[in-house]
Amino acid sequence: MKNICSHDDRLNALKERLQTLERTSVRTSPSPLVASGAAPVEVAPQALHDLYADAPADAVAVNAFGLGLAMQAAAGRPIIWGLHDMMGQEAGRPHGPGLHEMGLTPRDLLLVRARDVQTLLAVGEEALRSPAVGAVLLSAWGEAKAFSLTASRRLALAAETGGATLFLARAGAEPCPSAAQTRWSVRSCASEPMEGGAPGRPSFSVTLLRRRGGGGTGSWIMEWDREQRSFRAPAPLSGGLVPLAAQRPTAASGTEGRRAA
Repeated sequence: MKNICSHDDRLNALKERLQTLERTSVRTSPSPLVASGAAPVEVAPQALHDLYADAPADAVAVNAFGLGLAMQAAAGRPIIWGLHDMMGQEAGRPHGPGLHEMGLTPRDLLLVRARDVQTLLAVGEEALRSPAVGAVLLSAWGEAKAFSLTASRRLALAAETGGATLFLARAGAEPCPSAAQTRWSVRSCASEPMEGGAPGRPSFSVTLLRRRGGGGTGSWIMEWDREQRSFRAPAPLSGGLVPLAAQRPTAASGTEGRRAA
């Protein structure tokens, strides 16, 4: 994983890295992105998709979910991850072993740190202009006037014309109008232990809040499959289930005995 810090010449440094990628990368045609069986909702390529943490504590989950979607959308091409410094301070910075567990290698990812939201948005536009880039993830913390409808339209247009898919992950912020193709709410979810008591796959509870042009919405549980580099539906729990008492609050199916991702 390479890292561009938030210097005065950060955008120039990013341009130089992108030019290098363009000389060494092979352009592939984008294909529709579908969470493999976990959600019957197509995540359109070459578009903007908004991801919101359900609560501030879900900041890590929304970043991980966005990273997984970016890996699927990139289809082997490089991913540009723009990280707002405030997000790093509140939720923690990317951890090499953790990224490895997601299935990422250093050549997959270019990390760009941004001191403010305006810089973060500029990083996104610049990255989306490169034909070598497969996906862009922008992670931001908090409310900011810079996240305007006009700014989102610029990003959506850059994604449409540049060939990459953009995922805007936000924590500590309320969903707001934008030009995004889809809008999601993401929270962490307990994962099911694997054989021998090994830690389970990262698990997410996601809700599709809005799809541009209309269409169905809903909520799903998704697990990240590192080997397949895709999302999947959790495996059904084995064994019988004890009936719930008549006055007992109903819990989410299959969550007891699972470990939080």
